[in-house]
Amino acid sequence: MLIDGDAKLLRIFVGESDKINGVPVYENIVLEARRVGLAGATVTKGIMGFGGSSRLHTAKILRLSEDMPLVIEIVDSVEKIENFIPVINAIFENANCGGLITVEKMQIIKYSADKK
Repeated sequence: MLIDGDAKLLRIFVGESDKINGVPVYENIVLEARRVGLAGATVTKGIMGFGGSSRLHTAKILRLSEDMPLVIEIVDSVEKIENFIPVINAIFENANCGGLITVEKMQIIKYSADKK
């Protein structure tokens, strides 16, 4: 797969405890991104954050949270990212959860896969 030049960075913010039929929302999103052939996805776990409810989630020892913030990042062509946004919206609706989706313009300098 070759991607170069103009692209988009899709960032999706979800809670670690958000699930659809017992499967985490972040896992649903990553597996669906893979299924539709997006270039790749990375999930990062935050150590502290809050969302629309303003409830603080933190990894501090005295206040353990089981709903840590997660960020899923996907970079691909403008068209593929725009086509994937409705898929994420459907996942959010199926999970009946909140979340945040952002998109940024970006320029890919180099993208290469393993040559195994």
